[in-house]
Amino acid sequence: MGKAKLPVNGSSEYYEIRLESIGGLGANLCGKMLGELGVKYLGLNSSSFSSYGSEKTGTPVKGFIRYCDKDREIRVHSPVISPNLLVVFHQALLKDESVLAGCGENTEIIVGLDGGVNEISGQIPGGIKACYVINAQQIAMETHSRINVVMLGAMAKVMGFMELEDVNQICGDTLGKKYPDALQGNLEGIRRGYEEIKELTGSVSEFAKGTAEKAPGRETASGWGYATAPEGGINPRFGSSVVSDLSPSRQGYIPLFIKERCINCGLCDSTCPDMVFQFVPGKYKDKEMMVNKGLDYYHCKGCLRCVEVCPVNALVRGLEAEHPYKEYFLPNKDLVRTPDYYLKTGADGYVTSESYLTEKRMGGGEV
Repeated sequence: MGKAKLPVNGSSEYYEIRLESIGGLGANLCGKMLGELGVKYLGLNSSSFSSYGSEKTGTPVKGFIRYCDKDREIRVHSPVISPNLLVVFHQALLKDESVLAGCGENTEIIVGLDGGVNEISGQIPGGIKACYVINAQQIAMETHSRINVVMLGAMAKVMGFMELEDVNQICGDTLGKKYPDALQGNLEGIRRGYEEIKELTGSVSEFAKGTAEKAPGRETASGWGYATAPEGGINPRFGSSVVSDLSPSRQGYIPLFIKERCINCGLCDSTCPDMVFQFVPGKYKDKEMMVNKGLDYYHCKGCLRCVEVCPVNALVRGLEAEHPYKEYFLPNKDLVRTPDYYLKTGADGYVTSESYLTEKRMGGGEV
């Protein structure tokens, strides 16, 4: 433990971090660990809090962390508007322009990739300090850890004023007692995040929306407020809705349907939280009944509950990367209106609470 030296931050008294995520990726816990890390091991004052809606996995989540020297007090308790470090847990979130609000010449950005770096081309704001990428999902799968600890290791490397040893210690303090079997995998995830994060080489201009453009700050942070929002309690932030493509929130695995094994018992449909299974009138063993025709992968968040409950192994776990063209992919035909396009965001089935399959995940890091 030692006194960390914060980087020079212009006229601001604080080093500020904003986490942009969706429920289930562990951003809330990551923010808490960053806050405790500053106080316990860096000799800093720190504050940390999160903003989220109905606590439903898949809804937008933001985390806010502030650091300052020990001889100062943190007197600001509002959300971080102009971050020194912006951490985007999944590249699909870049399509929401509010995620990048407030970025400027002192901002460094970390993006969690789910594919090649070219997929974020044209989505990074111009005029920022630097942009880094990390294939957090792949590392989490390989180390049996979580995306949040991989991002934690990447943040430590980019910030430069905290040691890997300190990050490992806070992870042990937070997760070691509750999930001792998962600790080693999480520590490995931190290490790989720290070592494998890469800065976009040369200039970020080829990935930028425009090098002369500066992302909006406080003055354009939101188009709606208490005086301008429409009546009726409308929530403009989409979560698990019919126009949401939930594929970005899957953890690398999907249920694969083996139709010849299916006995059409309906247990998959009963356990599925997003009603992705498409049952239609048909025949099974010469009997009129509802028959499973496939899955709507647009709305599948990869929780794999159906795999657990299927009595005949007609649903099995598969690596999504090995199945780019999914057999029995059947978009929901019962919608009042079939969307013309799908927004890549949404819910996540990989949870952090004492919930379904937690023990199995903690035993091996995956379902």
